[in-house]
Amino acid sequence: MAESNRLIDLVDDRLGHFLETREPILFSVAPDTEPLTAFSRQFLSGGKRFRALFCYWGFKAVHDARSPREPDRLDPVIGTAAALELFHAAALIHDDIIDRSDTRRGAPSAHRRFETLHHENGWDGSAAEFGTGAAVLLGDLLLGFSDDLLAEALADDVPSERARGVRREFGQMRAEVIAGQYLDILEERSWRTGAEDQLLPRAERVIVYKSAKYSVQAPLVIGALLAGANLGQLDALRDFGLPLGIAFQLRDDVLGVYGDSTVTGKPSGDDLREGKRTVLVALARHALPASARRVLDELLGDPDLDEEQVRMLQSTISASGATTEVERMIALNVDRAVRALDEVDLADAAVNHLRDLARSVTDRVA
Repeated sequence: MAESNRLIDLVDDRLGHFLETREPILFSVAPDTEPLTAFSRQFLSGGKRFRALFCYWGFKAVHDARSPREPDRLDPVIGTAAALELFHAAALIHDDIIDRSDTRRGAPSAHRRFETLHHENGWDGSAAEFGTGAAVLLGDLLLGFSDDLLAEALADDVPSERARGVRREFGQMRAEVIAGQYLDILEERSWRTGAEDQLLPRAERVIVYKSAKYSVQAPLVIGALLAGANLGQLDALRDFGLPLGIAFQLRDDVLGVYGDSTVTGKPSGDDLREGKRTVLVALARHALPASARRVLDELLGDPDLDEEQVRMLQSTISASGATTEVERMIALNVDRAVRALDEVDLADAAVNHLRDLARSVTDRVA
């Protein structure tokens, strides 16, 4: 725990320093760009830093297995972990725009912050349109910054073969997340035209590409590549990371329906108002009688759902048995992930940290 907390502090420091180096660039364009850096700092503060932690422990699992007495050179892995957090922030900003989310981590989402800025200054035109446009640009900016920070990290005496592997994995992760996000919004709008028996596999496909790979598997593999992992080590970490990433997102889906807003920082039932076609919803639709299924379909995606309607949908989904089934799937995937690390050529201490992390990212209330 102490080592993980130390890493988080180092990543936060690295992010702060990096943003300091970028502020003069934006300010040289115009002082009016100040909100871009101010909101970047606000948006990057806090968070659980799961991706940074998986990157670090993927690195340690390989590094310490091969050369336990060799001192760690942490600057490259800290910079790479920070680049992953910048990428994550960019993805969240764009995700909140797509989902029309008002909050993130208990505070206004980026587009709402810009919308408020418009209101406070009495500018012309639509505050909502300004907020959306400015937030798209902020997300693009952080996406570019993540590449810049990764390049800086890999320039810090990282062997060229390892650097190429990290860049390739980072690029694949970026493409898969964008494809997965597209599949997510496609599913929300096209589910009625698809075959009923394909709703669950399509929801599972969204989980894999929108979240599971980039939340757990890719950061692990990137850290391992940075340490010079062999194919066997990479395979073991991939076999650990994918089911754990699936369990991680399944827990998010449960929290998106039942989570306590005072803990999650987002309104309870937010996924119901946004019309998310998750595995939880697909399982519920399959189990419900036709009349209850029609009610679920009619209400799901209504942004004006009141608290009573949200509670009714929560009860309907629970009564279908879908919530119990998702909990079973979470436990099964965590078990599969943990067993993937048995008897592999990875450092024992790092493996133990990864197993602890597996439980903390899936047994959570936010």
